[in-house]
Amino acid sequence: MKLRTLLLLGAALAAFVLPAAAQDKPVNLKISHWVPATHPLQKAAEEWGASLEKASGGTIKSAVYPAQQLGKAFDHYDMVRDGIADVGYINPGYQPGRFPIVSAGEIPFMVGEVHGGIRAMDVWYRKYAPREMKDVKYCFSFILDPATWHSSKKKILTPADIKGMKVRPSQATIGSWVTQLGGTNVQASATEVRDVMEKGVAEAVMFPWGSVPLLGVDKVTKYHMDAAISTTIFQWLINQRVYDNLSAAQKKAVDDHCTTEWAAKFAGPWGDFEHAGLAKVKALPDHEVYSITPDQLAEWKKSAEPLHKVWGDNVRKVGGDPDAIMNELRAALAQYKAAY
Repeated sequence: MKLRTLLLLGAALAAFVLPAAAQDKPVNLKISHWVPATHPLQKAAEEWGASLEKASGGTIKSAVYPAQQLGKAFDHYDMVRDGIADVGYINPGYQPGRFPIVSAGEIPFMVGEVHGGIRAMDVWYRKYAPREMKDVKYCFSFILDPATWHSSKKKILTPADIKGMKVRPSQATIGSWVTQLGGTNVQASATEVRDVMEKGVAEAVMFPWGSVPLLGVDKVTKYHMDAAISTTIFQWLINQRVYDNLSAAQKKAVDDHCTTEWAAKFAGPWGDFEHAGLAKVKALPDHEVYSITPDQLAEWKKSAEPLHKVWGDNVRKVGGDPDAIMNELRAALAQYKAAY
């Protein structure tokens, strides 16, 4: 009897001293995005998953599904919400009007530098994500290196040049701008831009530099404006039920991978890749990279001013204070030295 008691006590003590991770249920995350596996995002997603696996004691593993394998680019928020993907890369600007607060990050001439901009956007949006994206677990936000106009038939020098053009915008706010300037929007995900331009469905695109050769857009464009116009804000999101079912130790591992520092680590190399694309495009034969004058830049800035009012009106419709929200964003951009 005494021996049996000692054995039971020993087993209980052994269980008590085992690391918490050894008792956690294994989890296999499906991570989804829509760009090709050659894109910098693929490596970033793999490294994030590998680090999370290590931090969870091997109990949280992941597999990355690129190139719309699990679903269309435009559907990724709902895919994460519904559990088609456990973790996903979201462009909220693909769904105009659905996320009015975060679209402040889409307004032209807000961000001038990508690395500080990544941190600023994440710090700013953390306050509003639980309200605006409440049916998912927010991980972090990040942005692209500022994008510009790339066209196939003519130089785009002033806002008047957009009139009558068929344009693929980078996100919803740029789409509104194109409409305001008399152009026609063509909806297509980043990986579909080459195809729609090849078919003549679109004549111009707002794109970051590195993605031009990466996604074959150099094959269907000739003229490239050398000016930082607008960025795009993205989210890295997690299915809420998956997160809720994790152990306390596993949740901590996830939380430690959903920080502003991780946003910078995750997206910083992509920002560098896009920025380096300018030199690559300049080196392409039969392509013209051109500058605009200070007066032309002033015209572009003036033409974008109505977008602030449109954004503010949309924020008021959901009960937000646009002046306070915009002041917070500008303060974050100033803090991280990323303002235009």
